[in-house]
Amino acid sequence: MPYYEGERRSFLSMIPPATKHLLLINLLLYVAVMVNDEVMFQYFAVFFPTSPFFRPWQVLTYMFIHANFAHLFFNMWGLLMFGMVLEREIGTKKFLILYFVSGFMALALHFGVQYLQILYYTSAGASQAAVDILRTPTLGASGSIYGVQVAFAMLYPNLPLTLIFPPVTMKAKWMMLIFIGIELITGITGTLEGVAHFAHLGGALAGCLLILWWKHRGSVNRY
Repeated sequence: MPYYEGERRSFLSMIPPATKHLLLINLLLYVAVMVNDEVMFQYFAVFFPTSPFFRPWQVLTYMFIHANFAHLFFNMWGLLMFGMVLEREIGTKKFLILYFVSGFMALALHFGVQYLQILYYTSAGASQAAVDILRTPTLGASGSIYGVQVAFAMLYPNLPLTLIFPPVTMKAKWMMLIFIGIELITGITGTLEGVAHFAHLGGALAGCLLILWWKHRGSVNRY
């Protein structure tokens, strides 16, 4: 166990502030979901803007609502594993910008795809399918986490990473390219319904663009 100034440090004290507080907010809101998931999903997950269930604050709160424990666990695992390192590297302010911009861009791309789907179903006379889109909430931190993971891979491209399942080790840059490729293919083909693949891609794009911008300005590091 690491020591600091002669004192034993807790695990939470070793987590950078933004990563720690994002983790705690997600955990607390998941407790609220377990208490009353119907209310939490209706008011704090996000619906398409023309849906009668849409509320403006949902564009922010959707990032902190998760459907089940597995959904929460894998997002928070990604936040811890990549966020701790990334926040120390780029600083708390930039990390928060990256996290929330990724979440907003994820939603923007997801809304764009939903808009095209609604137009298609409406023109094809499949009005019920269009209504189903308006009644389906989007939730989770995955878009933000994809932004964090892509930013990490761009800063540490040759760092070896090992998947939880299957336990395969490869360089960070290749792992993220594979993940992005899978999301693109499954999004286009409609595989794995119920997953917002284009939201993941939107978050990944935001992470990439922000790191490129900060590198261009020579200000990617916190120092």
